[in-house]
Formats: sequence, C-alpha cells, structure tokens
Amino acid sequence: MAQQNSAQHKTPSLEDLARAAQNPIADTISVGLENIAMPNTGPQRQTADVFKIEPVIPFRLNAEWNLVTRTTIPGIAQVRFSHEQGRIGGLGDINQIFALTPSHSGALIWGVGPTFSYPSATDPTLGSGRWSAGPTIVALTMPGPWVLGVLANNIWSFAGPSDRAPVNQMMLQYFVTYNFSDGSYISASPIITANWLAKGHDRWIVPVGVGVGKLFMVDKQPINAEIGVYYNLLKPEQASPWQFRASLALLFPK
Repeated sequence: MAQQNSAQHKTPSLEDLARAAQNPIADTISVGLENIAMPNTGPQRQTADVFKIEPVIPFRLNAEWNLVTRTTIPGIAQVRFSHEQGRIGGLGDINQIFALTPSHSGALIWGVGPTFSYPSATDPTLGSGRWSAGPTIVALTMPGPWVLGVLANNIWSFAGPSDRAPVNQMMLQYFVTYNFSDGSYISASPIITANWLAKGHDRWIVPVGVGVGKLFMVDKQPINAEIGVYYNLLKPEQASPWQFRASLALLFPK
C-alpha cells in the first residue's frame, strides 16, 4: 500500500507499522485478537462477551491488484434471557471479506468486494443459521499523522433453513486515528450496525467513544495493542449501554 511503498527501501518506523495496522486492506499479513465485554446485558443484567480471531492475508494478483482477505471468527458468551435458560457459549457465525485493491494507491486507498457470513454457530442462539452475502467497500486516506476512513457492508441471506429468520444487516465502521512518532495513537473506530428487518430502537446499535493504542516491538516482532470504551447512543432494549474493547495484533511485514 502507499505507506509501505514509501518505506520500501528502509526499515519501517513504529509510526509506519502502526499506520499499516490501522489500514484494513494493508499489504501486510496480520493476526488479530479482540475481546468486547458488554456489561448489563439482558433482563438479568449480566456481562456478554465476544472474543474474535481476525487473520488478514493479502494476495498479490498481479503488478496492479491485490486481494485482501479479512476473516472474523467469533467466540460468544451469551447471557441468560430467562431464569430457565442457562448461559450459552460457543462459536458464532464466521464472516469473511474479500477486498480487491490497487497495488499502488495514491492519496485515496480503496478496496471493494464481497463479504460472506457462514452459519457456523454451535448453538442456534449464537448465529443466524443462514448463509448470507453482500458487498463491501473500504476507503481511507493518511494525511500526515492521521488515518481517516470507513469500512461498510450489507449482507442478505440467500440460503438456509426456512424456519430461521431472514437476514438483512448493515455494518459501518468509521475510523479516525492520530499517530505519534513513538508508535502510540488515539483512535475512534465505533462499529455501527443496523438490522433492517427490526423496528424502532431494535434496529440500530450506534456507539461513540475513543481508544488508545501503541505499536511496539518484542524481539523484532511488531505487536499492536489497543483498548477502547464506547457508549451506545442507540441500542435494542436488552443490549448493554457500554462496550469495552481490547485488542492485540501481530504484524508480519514483507
């Protein structure tokens, strides 16, 4: 990508590596781990938890184009929604993005492609039970120390059991990050979701908040760590008002 092309003949700085970690379609292999804790969820006001494994693998198609794959594998700890029901935990639906992006970007870095959601949940309450797909778009720019961009997609169900509800969902994540020369940064990257088949406040989750992070080296291995706190301005009635996010990612620059 643009930030990597400029550093092709020198060792990337901590700020260069941090900016690569913040680029969803960077030409850099990474493996991310993220945990989202949501207290006061459900009628019993318990803490729901989602743990994600997120490998990113770019493929060089030719001199002009790359294909970047982003896979999200969620582990979910669901809360009790009744006194009779116990807590449920297991694998959720796996999501995968395939973004076609130019190998040599200018000021605007972009990618487009499909996204797929696979009915991999180990319990019916942890996933949709449906095969779903739709378009994804990524666009960002990196003026000076800033990284400004958006990642958005919408999926519709196209196969699966007829007794499971259809899927029509949007995900939009904008990100605004200011980087410092030592690899540390301040970031806002809320994930806005909309279930278009729901009504009223059950349709939207709209968080606002901020996070801090740092790119550091451990025995020449770049590691990106970030923590953030987000408040849900809009949410379903039983959803938590808060999201506490913590992530760790290993980068493998070329």
